Amino acid sequence: MYSIINKYKLLALHLMVLVLGFTGILGKLITLESTHLVWYRMLIAFILLFIFLLVKKRIKQINPKNILPLIGAGFVVALHWLFFFESIKVSNVSVAVICLSTSSLFSAFLEPIFFKRKILKYEVFFGLIVMITLAFMLYEKPENKFLSENYTLGYFYGFISSFLATLFTIINAKFINKIDATEITMIEMLGGVILISLYFFIINDYSIVSKAISFSDLSFLFILGSICTAGVFVWMIEIMRYMTPYSVIMAVNLEPIYSIIIALIIFNDSESMNTFFYLGGTLILLTVFSDGYIKAKKKSLKI
Repeated sequence: MYSIINKYKLLALHLMVLVLGFTGILGKLITLESTHLVWYRMLIAFILLFIFLLVKKRIKQINPKNILPLIGAGFVVALHWLFFFESIKVSNVSVAVICLSTSSLFSAFLEPIFFKRKILKYEVFFGLIVMITLAFMLYEKPENKFLSENYTLGYFYGFISSFLATLFTIINAKFINKIDATEITMIEMLGGVILISLYFFIINDYSIVSKAISFSDLSFLFILGSICTAGVFVWMIEIMRYMTPYSVIMAVNLEPIYSIIIALIIFNDSESMNTFFYLGGTLILLTVFSDGYIKAKKKSLKI
């Protein structure tokens, strides 16, 4: 398996990003409300990753001291996915993934707080470009009546999702050199299941165990939890054996493009946005790539 990935590593990398691009598509296809959707996704991913680590005989290697902090990080992951899928359900896939693509720019303001480093001027500049672009995208509402009514709410949920994605990425950065990424993910998935289960218990809602799920929803949930969650994380780890983290990060930044194209093909009119949306989205993605390029250049000069 490793030799095949090494030989076709670039193809394997972009195939992985294409699979990630289906996350939003599946979120729209699944008819369950966001809380149920995320609970099932994280439960399926946790079970599969637990089995994977059990087979690899790595369960006993997990340090008990790291479990509670990672479960807390799992709370953040769960909230991120809840807002992401809710953004899709009240607006569309395109709005949610464009908002999510700004997560790397939120790090310009969060990383200095967590890692006690200076705020970089070019990061602030890129952040301002993104915010101004998004403001205009919000002002120019789409012609589609449904989208027009839910457009602003979709962006609001999307921004929260993007912020939380940045937050849990920074939290993970504190653990990644100490714990294997698969172990981190497994415990975080468990944390998400615990958080949403507690929410159901508090509001006295037990429909998660009593309500029957349609075969189509169950099928899409399994694909989402297995291939698009557990599988992608393991896949990413194997690819990073042969490629630099920068190459992987730059490829992952293509996810919104893949998602929007797939959504347009599958959902047609409900994903159709005005010209300004696509121009603004392109500018945001170019800004994200520019940020990554400058970081890579600065890193190479230090080596």
